[in-house]
Amino acid sequence: MSGSDPTQIFLEEARDLLEQLEHTLLDLEHTPTETDLIDTAFRALHTIKGSGAMFGFDAVAAFTHHVENAFDLVRKGKLTATPQLIAVALAAKDQLRLLIDHPASASASDSEAILADLRRLMEAAAGSVPGPEAGTGGVSAGGSASGRNSGWHVRFRLPEDAMATGTNPLLLLDELRSLGDATITALTHDVPSLEAIDPGVCYLRWDVRLQTGQPRSAIEDVFLFVIDDMELEIEPMADGENAPAQAAAAPDPGPLPAAVDEHPERVSGGAEQAALKYLRSDPRGNKNVDSIRVPAQRLDELMDRVGELVIAQSRLKQIAAASADVAVKSVAEEIERLSLELRDTTMGVRMLPIGQLFSRFRRLIHDLAQELGKQIALVTVGEETELDKTVIERLNDPLIHLIRNALDHGLEDPAGRAAAGKPPQGRITLSAKHVGAEVLVSITDDGRGLDRARIRARAEENGLVAQGAKLTDNELFQVIFQPGFSTAQAVTNLSGRGVGMDVVKRTIDGLRGTIDIASTPGRGSTMTLRLPLTLAIIDGLLVRVGRGRYVIPLSAVEECVELSTEEDARSRGRSFLNIRGDLVPFLRLRELFNASMPADRYQKVVIVSAGELRVGLVVDQVIGDHQTVIKSLSKLHADVEIFSGATILGDGTIALILDTVHLVAHGQQHEERLKAAS
Repeated sequence: MSGSDPTQIFLEEARDLLEQLEHTLLDLEHTPTETDLIDTAFRALHTIKGSGAMFGFDAVAAFTHHVENAFDLVRKGKLTATPQLIAVALAAKDQLRLLIDHPASASASDSEAILADLRRLMEAAAGSVPGPEAGTGGVSAGGSASGRNSGWHVRFRLPEDAMATGTNPLLLLDELRSLGDATITALTHDVPSLEAIDPGVCYLRWDVRLQTGQPRSAIEDVFLFVIDDMELEIEPMADGENAPAQAAAAPDPGPLPAAVDEHPERVSGGAEQAALKYLRSDPRGNKNVDSIRVPAQRLDELMDRVGELVIAQSRLKQIAAASADVAVKSVAEEIERLSLELRDTTMGVRMLPIGQLFSRFRRLIHDLAQELGKQIALVTVGEETELDKTVIERLNDPLIHLIRNALDHGLEDPAGRAAAGKPPQGRITLSAKHVGAEVLVSITDDGRGLDRARIRARAEENGLVAQGAKLTDNELFQVIFQPGFSTAQAVTNLSGRGVGMDVVKRTIDGLRGTIDIASTPGRGSTMTLRLPLTLAIIDGLLVRVGRGRYVIPLSAVEECVELSTEEDARSRGRSFLNIRGDLVPFLRLRELFNASMPADRYQKVVIVSAGELRVGLVVDQVIGDHQTVIKSLSKLHADVEIFSGATILGDGTIALILDTVHLVAHGQQHEERLKAAS
């Protein structure tokens, strides 16, 4: 055994199932008769109930049992998946997550209130549907079949490896008892002698005479996840056949074999291996699983080791370059190739589709739309776009703030949209796409747009903008990210306190990203987050400025050209280069970094893209490409925005990594100060 805790594995699987249940319920609200969605919801509930009981989460199993019964009625067409039922089911899903993650803080009264709402919906739909304490939804081991005389004769044998794969026979028998009066006989003919018994094999057969008014499908549902591999016979009981009478005539099978645990729902001792095998076989019913779960901490540790390997490989490359030994050069090239492949593989493992982040906001938008009395549709584009897992984790809170603001400030209510000639349903679009080594994540709404006049007035009132200052739209819109800034007329549960957007800005800056804002009055706004693919290792271009060495992200580099002494002298005062007929502004990094060493005779210009701009960076020397392991700067240097981090070179020295977007903005401000001073 690997030391894995089977209960922890169950918790992870249960959380996945709850997410799947939430998405299914939200889809079901729009297509309430979709059979596949109804079956998916039922299977998720059925699995949570069964595995919850097996792992000792009795409160989870009992609560889920009632919700499962409601969806069983939906499957049979006796109950409709109305918005009211979906709302109660979503509340039940939230309560289940609380029972699983924080059972001590879960309120029994909340569970009872949800089940009471569920019973009312079932009774309203069926006229007189019994509550969970009796009849179809009952939790009692046995109950009358409400006076019905019909019944079923059930004979079954589970696969020999049933218990090894996690199937609990006693839970199946309990489910049969819940359908009506059941007389169960264990047939022990195939049980070998004690010396020959294999504890992992299920030898028993069962004969069940069940008096119930439930249809055959209800019995088949009990064996939903094992029906393909077991022997099962279901026959109607003959007229006048009486289950108790038959029971009296049935031979006493004696005690169950010792291999069957009296409390199989508890995981302990030898049951651990079976439980782990059950969970890893995927409780959703998929028997062939081609993926495994790995703790995120191990991925981070693996990435750290790869980073150290890259640094060591860089050192080896430097040593090989100074050596005349052909064998050393050959080994260095082979190590470089292998480290590149290992880096790419490790980075690929850390990359996750952003769709799993987008899907979290469906419930948020659903609940906020009801709270605000608005009709809102969520559209997602580019869900398959992959991003580093660390970036995805840190994006959650910023996106929540941006979406809440779009719903509260941006989108109008149905009356307001009608007055503006728009359809009553507003739209929020989440999109993602790759652009070079960046990912652009956009939040677009078709609402009223940003109010420039109000933003400017509030900014001048707060002293954030000088009276009469000329600002572009993007410069003006960036004011909304200042701490304490808000244009809301009143404080609501969602916004108006001036907190949130500054948190968004700090988080995106911490990810070495930027935020672009575009807005059209009356038509909506778009917030675009420009984010790096990864925060771990990048390809860079190593350059020298004076005595210092710096890394420019290779994804931002377009080309390198030479700056002759004549061109350098001619460009003084205007800082433009003619690149094949295009005028490209450039920044002299020597001046920005106050380099004291004399400039090289033939300086180089690295043309980089900074957002939508092309800018040249004048350096003394282009050293070459470099695999860059990104190390964070200390807290003392957190405010130095022109550097996104540092890296360790092969000789052990440090090179700072340039943030081209912030560097260009800083350079422009530097040029303006020089012009103003002159």
